[in-house]
Amino acid sequence: MIWRFMARRAATLAVTALVASVAVYGALFVSPGDPATLLVGGGRPPSAKLLAEIHHQYHLDDPFVQGYRRWLTALFHGDLGQSLSYRDSVAHLVGDRIGNTLFLVTFAAVIIIVAGVALGTFAALRGGWGDTVVTVVTTTLMAVPTFVMSVLLIWWLSVRWDLFPAYGTGEGFTGRLEHLTLPALALAATWLAYVAQVTRSAVRGELASEHVQTARGRGLPERLVVRKHVLRNASAPIFSVSGVAVAGLIAGCAIVEQAFGVNGIGALLVQSAAKQDLAVVQALALISVVLFIGVNTVVDMVTALLDRRTPLEAAA
Repeated sequence: MIWRFMARRAATLAVTALVASVAVYGALFVSPGDPATLLVGGGRPPSAKLLAEIHHQYHLDDPFVQGYRRWLTALFHGDLGQSLSYRDSVAHLVGDRIGNTLFLVTFAAVIIIVAGVALGTFAALRGGWGDTVVTVVTTTLMAVPTFVMSVLLIWWLSVRWDLFPAYGTGEGFTGRLEHLTLPALALAATWLAYVAQVTRSAVRGELASEHVQTARGRGLPERLVVRKHVLRNASAPIFSVSGVAVAGLIAGCAIVEQAFGVNGIGALLVQSAAKQDLAVVQALALISVVLFIGVNTVVDMVTALLDRRTPLEAAA
């Protein structure tokens, strides 16, 4: 049963990735502008003959089906193409920057899961003023856009208090940790609030359930009731929203990397889109989509396994 469920989810992931590749290539195929102009220097408009030679050399004049087949075949062989603006392979550009993005996303994910679950559990168990404070804080965080949060954190913790650097990536583990603290906080703020709210609702629902009341009636210590009966049964929705939050970080890292000058693939995507560097944009857009749906697929699998009340056939 479990292997059939996982096979179906893997097949869904493959089909979704294939559809996403068609959408990514098609959107950039019909986009305005001519990337060939990136290779032409000087202030005068390039000649039609020179543009035609560049189009032929880089297959920019291929029909859609032929161009898509060539691009997809190259991807399966590990060739992400050549950047016209950076004059380098896309694989090399991504390889130099993906480590910074993964560090940033992992850092933000840890903040989201640890702080979000802790705040939500505290609000549900404490009630009263504790619940009110957590609700006000998380509601405020959900209302603040990521780019506004980035500006506020730079002004408050970097300019005003000089606690963290506001620009760059840093060297080594401690250097990265110091430089990426503010970007990680800005990236995690909104999703942390969502995780806290879902955790609060899930824990509250379990606290009012019959099996928890029975455990309390049997005289079990409250900490055992919370750990074994409340948090364990609330883990499925908490893990589900946490997984969605981590997947959402992949899509949101471009804004934060641009704001804090982080040399990651999100900033590379924004810069390449501004330069109409199609090979880089196509590769990074597809990588982001595949990572997003991949994380969601894993989350769906684990959630179905955690929540035994949901049949695997229905979850598939």
